[in-house]
Amino acid sequence: MTVAAEKAGGMTGEWRRLHRRTVAVTALTLAGLSVSIGAPIVLGMLRDDDRAAGPVLLVAVGAAILLTGGGMLVDRLRWRHTSYRVTAERVELRFAWVLHTQRSIPRERVRTVDLTANPLLRAFGLAKVKIGTGQRVTGQHSHVTLDPVDRAHAEELRRVLLDRAPAAPARAARPDPPLAELDWQWLRYAPISVTTPILGAAAFGAVMQASDWLGLQGEMFETVRDLFGGLSVLGLIGLLVAAGLVVGFVGSLGLFVEMWWRYRLTREGGTLRVHRGLLTTRSLSLEQRRLRGVDVFEALGSRLLGAARVDVVATGLQVRSDNERSDPKTLLPAAPLAVAHRVAVDVLGASPLSDVDIRRHPRAARTRRVRWALLAVFGVVAVLAVLGSLLTTVLVHLAWIAAVVATPPALALALDDYRNLGHGLSGDYLVTRYGAGSRHTVALLRSGVIGWTVRRSLFQRRAGLVTIAATTAANNGEYVIRDVGESEGLSFAAEAVPDLLTPFLEPRP
Repeated sequence: MTVAAEKAGGMTGEWRRLHRRTVAVTALTLAGLSVSIGAPIVLGMLRDDDRAAGPVLLVAVGAAILLTGGGMLVDRLRWRHTSYRVTAERVELRFAWVLHTQRSIPRERVRTVDLTANPLLRAFGLAKVKIGTGQRVTGQHSHVTLDPVDRAHAEELRRVLLDRAPAAPARAARPDPPLAELDWQWLRYAPISVTTPILGAAAFGAVMQASDWLGLQGEMFETVRDLFGGLSVLGLIGLLVAAGLVVGFVGSLGLFVEMWWRYRLTREGGTLRVHRGLLTTRSLSLEQRRLRGVDVFEALGSRLLGAARVDVVATGLQVRSDNERSDPKTLLPAAPLAVAHRVAVDVLGASPLSDVDIRRHPRAARTRRVRWALLAVFGVVAVLAVLGSLLTTVLVHLAWIAAVVATPPALALALDDYRNLGHGLSGDYLVTRYGAGSRHTVALLRSGVIGWTVRRSLFQRRAGLVTIAATTAANNGEYVIRDVGESEGLSFAAEAVPDLLTPFLEPRP
């Protein structure tokens, strides 16, 4: 980048401070935290002894003032003694007071510039900027965080640090169309996830805890008894479960809206960008050259409705960043399967998921899964039967009930796991598919495979099966092909990445 372009972008190479409004943001955050923590404690103490209202309130207010004031002082010291600069060669951040620290990363190693703004930061026109190098390990030289800076300056930092190509007036005047945008019809996939019952249970627990703080738990139970006194115990349990599911249903819709509001997936030059968020906005950027493939994930509920999520397979991508409720590797939320495949093609510039001939795995893999499913059910039944013979006959009845109830779904999951097994080659990509209930279909760039791991247990050896894992520097580090025939699996690995495994293979007499 030329000096003129650098100055035009506001990157003069001079040391700059973070935004001074960070002190106000810290004060409001700590004040809210003090109220949320102190209010239940004060209410509980006042409920136990009304005569101590004055001293309790005085101590609570004093503690809140002390916490807020101390936090403001610390943050002001951080703001006053922290500075950063962006030069033509490096991005530097330093703190110089009692202890002097400095972080510095080369400009050419910058791979991600992620912007995050919670409601308070947005109200003050600020944003948090995390500049990363794409290294899998975390450390002081793997990223630089500017918290906070002006929102417009944050956007300019992202553009300047990631746009390494020379300026192109035509491209700037006509930006690329988005690869995907939010379709509100996708909202129907939100309630069919595991989040719904979890949110329902969390809401029930919150109501119970709040009623206990206010001393109204007894009155609440009496009100429920008066309203539904005619119901049996099972009927009352069913009613509470239904109410929890309704609350979880509404909560999952709200969570989806908060996370994916104004979602857009765009390509800006050589960078993929995901912008989303209602209360907390997030802008995640990823260099195209770091892509190693995609993972089309069909969760059980989404799969039943023909939907899937698209995750990116990329080097140096953290599985989950701080304060994130969803993985930063997610490029597309649960959407119709056709949309997911289209986005995967647009991201990769190829269609390995539709042009691949998936090879089935041997029947020994199905036998192995059925056997393990039946053994799992038998283990639970055996434990209940033994305890029943020693303690009470009720557990004996639970044993045969568990056998009758658990065997069909266990067998169904085992057979589904076998049906989902598959692997194949499509151009520059190898494809692996696996999963019981939920299903992963991964397209991995063959040139991104840096090694093979061959694993075989005693039972696999007797069945003539192996599990082969393609090692890569992306995401979790490996992608597996489970329970494939020994000869077929080794031949596939040798064909997928020639000369990587071949020197270690010997023909079998």
